[in-house]
Parts: sequence; C-alpha cells; structure tokens
Amino acid sequence: MVTSTLPLVEEILAIDIGATTIKFCRVDADGEMLESVRRRPTPYPCPPERLVEVLSERILQGAAAKVGVGFPGEFDHGHVVRPGNLSRPGGFSTDFDPDLEAQWRGFALEDVLRERTSRDVRVVNDATLAALGCVEGVGVEVVLTLGTGLGLALSVNGELRKVRDVGAEIFRGDSSYDEVVGERARATDEAAWFRAVDEVIQEFAREFGAQTVHLAGGNARRVDPTNFATSAYRIVINGNQAPLRGAAKLFSSAARSTAH
Repeated sequence: MVTSTLPLVEEILAIDIGATTIKFCRVDADGEMLESVRRRPTPYPCPPERLVEVLSERILQGAAAKVGVGFPGEFDHGHVVRPGNLSRPGGFSTDFDPDLEAQWRGFALEDVLRERTSRDVRVVNDATLAALGCVEGVGVEVVLTLGTGLGLALSVNGELRKVRDVGAEIFRGDSSYDEVVGERARATDEAAWFRAVDEVIQEFAREFGAQTVHLAGGNARRVDPTNFATSAYRIVINGNQAPLRGAAKLFSSAARSTAH
C-alpha cells in the first residue's frame, strides 16, 4: 500500500467516480481547479476493496488534506445503498451481478477511505456532487447528469433535497433512463438520443416544477439550450467539471447537511 510523507496542504482533491472513468483534480476552497483533470478507467469487476485500493493510492500520492468524492450510485450518510453500474462485472454493457451488488450494499465507503488515508474524506452521490457545483440557490433547480447513464439531483432555494436514483427506473417500454439517454444510446443513434433527452428534461422539469434545469456530465455539451427558449424553465449547461467544483462545498457545514 502507498503511504504518504508529504506535509498536508489546505486544498481539496475532487474525485468523480463514473461508470467509465474516474476523474481527479485538485481544487481550492472556492472550487476553482488548480490543475488539469486526470483520468483513469474505472476498474472492472469493481468490488468495494478494489475501488478503495484505487482511490486510496491516488489520495496518498498527493498532499490534499481534504477529499470530496462523488459515487455513481445511491449513497446515504457514508454508506452505499445501491452501487448502480459498479455491480456490473464488466461495466455498463454487462448484466448485474447479485453477488457483487450484495458486497456493495451497506458498505461504509466514507469511513473506510478515511481510515486508509488519514484524510478528511467526504462522499456523496455523484449527481449530488454535480449539483453542489452548479446550483444557483434560487427557486427550484433540477440537475440532470448526462454521461454513461442519467443522474438526478434537486435543489430548492439552495437546499439540496433527497431524491431517488433514477438511472435504473423504467422510462420507456422496458428500457431504463440509463439505457435511453446514456452514452451507448447516443453513440447508436444521436438523433433518437436528442429526442429522449428532450423528453426527460421536460418530464423532470414538470415533476418538480423547476424554474431552472442544469445539465452536467460529459454529454451535457451536446444539448443546445436554444431548443428550450419558449419553455417555462431555463436550461443551463454546466458540463463535465461541475462535480469537481462541487467537491469544495462538501466542506461547508450548510452544504454538508443538505448533501446527505
């Protein structure tokens, strides 16, 4: 195991765990990026111990005293509720493995990372981390992350509200949101993907009565906000760096309480 003898500094290592890649970047207390984003493939199969090993090694290579992590599944008060695509042994294109999912359920990821690294590690759902990086604090704001799958977060007057993990929910026929608006669907038929994304945005804007819909994640940049010029809500494109910026807010007491 890697150990660190570096003197710790008051900066934050932001980690965004995706179903395809894990992104790392040092940020300051305001969420401003201090370096270029580094990436590595998400390892598969990915039981808890393997992910802990990968993250701990990267954390200990640096000197950041604080670490903010976005987890790609349902997460609650330091524990994994459901691991999302991490329970697929070969990544998004493979079937769920019930044994792998059972290993993840209830896993105390936050505490384990703290114990392994002796750093102040804070973990939330990845859509929550993205929301911390882009919400404006006015009215009802929905955050949708468009990447390998779909993530959802909700903010009301700047306070994050707990919402369901929608990726595996059935959206159309027998297809899930992840399947219809995820990267595989976009790569297969981008025109159909655009139509599905438009429908999903409208659906969640109506459900929550949103004044603003934020789009984050790697595929957010592919959406043209002018298509929604006549809508009752506005679209804000935040892109792929929102979770990295949001990591800094995990260390604000107000944001910490609402993020969980």
